Amino acid sequence: MKKIVLLFFCLLTIQLLHAQNTITVQGKVTDATNGQPLIGAGVLIKGTGQGAQTNLEGNYTLTNVPSDAVLVINYIGYEPKEVPVNNQTTLNVQLGASAAALEEVVVIGYGTASRRDLTGSISTVRGSEVADRPSTNPIASIQGKVAGVQIVNNGRPGEQPDVRIRGTNSINSVQPLYVVDGILNDNINFLNPADIESMEVLKDPSSLAIFGVRGANGVIIITTKRAKEGQLQVNFNSTIGFKNVVDRISLTNAAQFQELYNEQLMNQGSAPYNYSNWQGDTDWQDQIFQRGVLNYNNVSITGATEKNRFYMGLGYMTEEGVIKHEKLEKITLNLNDELKVSDALKFGFSLNGSKSKLPQTRDVGGAILAAPIAEPYNEEWGLYSTLPDFQRAQVWNPLVDVELRKNTNLRNEYRLVGNIFGEVNFLKNFNFRAAFLADYGFNQGRSYSPLIRVYNPDIVNADPVELLVQSTSVNQNQNIYTKIQSDYLLTYKNTFGEHNLTLLGGFTTYYNSYESINAAYNQPPTSDPVPNDPRFFYVGIGDAANRTAGSDQWERVTASYLFRALYNYQNKYLLNTSFRRDGSSGFRVDFGQTWQNFFAVGGAWVVSEESFMRNQTFLDYLKVKGSWGVLGNQNTGGSAYPAYPVLTNANSGVFGNNVIPALEPEYIVDPNLRWESVRSWEAGVELATLANRLSFEGVYYDKRTDDIITQVPGISGTKPGLRNQGSVANHGIELAASWNDKIGNDWSYSISGNLTTINNNVLSLANTGYRIVQDPSRTEAGYPIGYFYGYISDGIYQTNEEIIQSPVNTLHEVKPGDIKYRDVNGDGIIDENDRTMIGNPTPDFTYGASVSIGYKGFDLSADFMGVYGNEIFRNFGRSTFAQFNYPTYRMDRWNGIGTSNWEPILHTGRANNYMVSNYYIEDGSFFRIRNLQLGYNFNADLLKAIRLKTLRVYLNAQNPLTFKRTTGYTPEFGGSATSFGVDNGSYPIPAIYTAGINVNF
Repeated sequence: MKKIVLLFFCLLTIQLLHAQNTITVQGKVTDATNGQPLIGAGVLIKGTGQGAQTNLEGNYTLTNVPSDAVLVINYIGYEPKEVPVNNQTTLNVQLGASAAALEEVVVIGYGTASRRDLTGSISTVRGSEVADRPSTNPIASIQGKVAGVQIVNNGRPGEQPDVRIRGTNSINSVQPLYVVDGILNDNINFLNPADIESMEVLKDPSSLAIFGVRGANGVIIITTKRAKEGQLQVNFNSTIGFKNVVDRISLTNAAQFQELYNEQLMNQGSAPYNYSNWQGDTDWQDQIFQRGVLNYNNVSITGATEKNRFYMGLGYMTEEGVIKHEKLEKITLNLNDELKVSDALKFGFSLNGSKSKLPQTRDVGGAILAAPIAEPYNEEWGLYSTLPDFQRAQVWNPLVDVELRKNTNLRNEYRLVGNIFGEVNFLKNFNFRAAFLADYGFNQGRSYSPLIRVYNPDIVNADPVELLVQSTSVNQNQNIYTKIQSDYLLTYKNTFGEHNLTLLGGFTTYYNSYESINAAYNQPPTSDPVPNDPRFFYVGIGDAANRTAGSDQWERVTASYLFRALYNYQNKYLLNTSFRRDGSSGFRVDFGQTWQNFFAVGGAWVVSEESFMRNQTFLDYLKVKGSWGVLGNQNTGGSAYPAYPVLTNANSGVFGNNVIPALEPEYIVDPNLRWESVRSWEAGVELATLANRLSFEGVYYDKRTDDIITQVPGISGTKPGLRNQGSVANHGIELAASWNDKIGNDWSYSISGNLTTINNNVLSLANTGYRIVQDPSRTEAGYPIGYFYGYISDGIYQTNEEIIQSPVNTLHEVKPGDIKYRDVNGDGIIDENDRTMIGNPTPDFTYGASVSIGYKGFDLSADFMGVYGNEIFRNFGRSTFAQFNYPTYRMDRWNGIGTSNWEPILHTGRANNYMVSNYYIEDGSFFRIRNLQLGYNFNADLLKAIRLKTLRVYLNAQNPLTFKRTTGYTPEFGGSATSFGVDNGSYPIPAIYTAGINVNF
C-alpha cells in the first residue's frame, strides 16, 4: 500500500513539474519569398487540439505551451512546417510554396489542381476582395478585376448583374455557369459575400470542356469558407452606410419647359398653353429619390482539429434603394462540417440558406417624363396632383406610384442549397468521392392595386377629385424550382519517377424542374373595395366568379460521363485532356440526338525549368501554353423541351353543330436538332520576373459558336422550323499584370491591371437575309450581335433650298429644322435602304486596375474600371404620342437658320425626327473609380488587454465618380443576348459610402 501511495505522489509531482514547465510562445508567419505576412495561417501544438491563427499582420500567440512541444504551421498553398519549441518564447516562421501544397490552390471542375499544372486561363479572386464591399451579390464586386469578364451592374438592391465572359456567344443566352461548392447553378443570389473563400473564373476550353453543355459561356466556381486547423474562432463584421444618385439626368425646369413648349406649340400651329393652373416648378427626381441606407452584419464561428472542421456563418442585411420605399432584407446561413474518420475515410456536408424580403421596385421613367409645371401635392385636398392634360393619359404623377402604391407588392424568396459527400482513399493512389447536392427555391408574392384618387387643378368650381383607378384587384403567385445533382468521381494520382499523372473519371446526373401558379381577383363594380391591408392581399377574399388563374411547369434531366487526365513530365511539359458525354431529356430519343460529346486538349511548356534557363536571373518563371476544345450550350431561349413544341389552337373544324379546335405544333422540329457547340482555342504566356515581384499573363482567344438553335421562318404559309442554323465568332486578347513589393519593414504596395479586347461577329443566321429585330437592336450575318441599325444624320435642314438640293426623303415630309439623313446607297433618295449600322453595344475593350499601399497598420486601396469603343442608344422620351419633359440639351434646338445643326426643331408631328438614327446614339465609353478603401488594423499587442485577436476598421466609397459622355444615369446597360446597351431611363448606379468593422475574438 505504501508503495502505491509513493508511486501516486511521484506521478503527481512529475505532472505538476510538467504543468509548471509551460511557456507563452509568440511569433510571425511570413512568405519565404517576399516576406509578406500570411494571414489566417494555422499554428497548432502537435498532438493536441490547441492552436491559433495568425492575425492580419501574420502574428500569433500561444499560451500554456509545453517547453518541449512541436508547433505545426499550415497555410493553403504552402508546405506545412514543424518547428520544435525548445523552450523558446519567440518563434518566427517562414513558409515556402511547394508543388504538393499548390495542388489545393486552384479549384477546377470536379476537383483541384496545381496552378503550375494548368494549361489554360483560370483567374482567382480571393474572398477578402468581396467580403467588405457593399453589395448583396458577390459577382457585382469583381467588376473590372478579371480579364475577359465584362460585368454590367444594376443599381437595384439584390439585382443580378449581367455577366459575359469573352463576349456574347449565342443569340439564346449570355450568363455563365456558377458552381457553388460543387452544385451547378444559374445564379448566386443566395450567397453572403462574407462566406466566400475564393472564386475561380474558368475561361479556356481545357478547363471548361469538363462541364459539357453548361460550359460554353464560361464558369465561375465559388468555394465557401471552411474552418482551418487551430483554436475556436469567432468573427464579427458589420458595415453601415448610405447610397446616393450622383449622376442625374439634366431636365428642364418650369421656366425652360414653358419656353420650349410654347415654341413647340407655335411650330405646330397651336395657341400657347394656359399655365394659370400650373404654376409649379418641380424636380421630380428630387421627389422620388432618397438617400438609401444599408447595413450588413455577419458573424462566423469556426473550430477545427485534426479530425473535424466546422464552420457556421450567419448574416443579416438590409439595403434601401435610391427610390423611396424600396428595401431589401436578407438573412443568410452557411453551415459546413467535415469529419475525418481516418486517413482513408472522410465525410462532410455543407448548407447555404437564405430568406429574402424583396423590394417593391420602382422605375425612374415617370420622373424623367413628367412636366415640371405640376405641383406634387395639394395641401387643401390632401391629394397628390394629376399632371397637365397634354400628358395626363400617358404619364402619372410619379409620386402616385411611389407613395400611393407603396408596400402593395410583397415578395419573399426562400433558398436552400446544400450537399453531403463521402470520400474514401484506397490502394494508395485512388480516391472515390460520392456527393449528393440539391438546390430548392421557393418564391411567393402578393400584390394589391388600390383605388387611386388625385387632385386635378383643371377642374374649377366643382369637385376636383378624380378617380384614376376605380376598382381594386389582388394578385397572388408562387413558384418552386428544384435542382438535384449526384456526382460519382474516381481519382487516381501517382508519380512515376519524373512523370506525374492525375486521372479523373466520373458519372453525374442533374435534374431540374420548375412549377408556378398564379391567380387574381378583380373587384366587380357591385362589390366593396378590397382593403389596403396586407392581411387581405389574397385571392380567396372575393367571389370565385371573379378570379382568374394560370400555371406553368417543366422538368428536365441530364446524365453525363466525364473524364480528365493531367500529366506533366519533370514539371515542365504539361498535358491536359478532358471529355464529357451529355445526355438530355430535352431531345427525342427517336431523333438520335439525345447524347453529345464535348472534349478539349491543352498543353504547356514551363520554359523556366529548362537547363538553359538556370543561369539567367531575369525570368523567375516562364510558361507557354495553349488549348483547343469543343464546348456545349444547352440554352435555347427559354424552352425546356426544344424537340417537343407546344401544341397551339391554329385551326378548327365544324362537325354538325360542334366546332372542334385543331391543335398543331408551334413549329416544325429538325430531326437532327442538338445542343449548340462552341469550338474554342487560345494561346498565351505566363511569366514572373524581378524576384517574382512582377507577373504577367497574355492570351489570345478565339471562339466560334456553331449549330445555334434558331427558329427559321416558314415559307408560303408553312410553319416555322427549329433547327441548328447559325454561327457567332468572338476573338480577342487578354492581358493581366501585377507588381508587388515592400519598402523597408513598414511600407508595402501593389499595382495590378487587366485589359481585354472583344471582337464579335455573326457569321451566319438561319436563311440568307434572316434578321432578329428588336428596335433599335438588330442581329444578322456580317455584323456584331445586337448592333444598332438606323439612319445616319447629316445635320439639320436649314432652308427649303437645301431640302430641294438634297436627296428626296420618301419616308416623311421634311421641312427646315428636320434631321437630314445620309443617302447611304447613293441612289438619290432617302428610304429604308439607307439604314445601316449606327452603333455597336459591344465594347472594343474593357479594362481594370487596382492600387494598394500599406504602412504599418494602415492600408489604402483603389479600384478602377472602364470600357471603350461601344455605343449606347438613348431611348427614353422618344415618343410622338405624348408631350414629355425636355432634356436640357433640347435648349440648343433649331429655331431658325444657323441656330443648330444637330438638335432638330421642336415639333412632335415631325415623325422624321423620331426615327432610329445616330441622333440617339451616345458614346458608351467610360472610366469609373470603382472602389476606394482606407483601413486600419490595430496592433495585436494592444488588443490582448481586451481579449481580441484582430480588429480592423475601414471606410469605403463605391462608384464615387464616373467619367462618361452619356446623358442617362449610368453608361452601362445589360439586357438579353440580342438586345443590350439600350438606355430606357434605366435605374441609376448609385455612389455608396460605408464604414465597417471586422473583429476576431
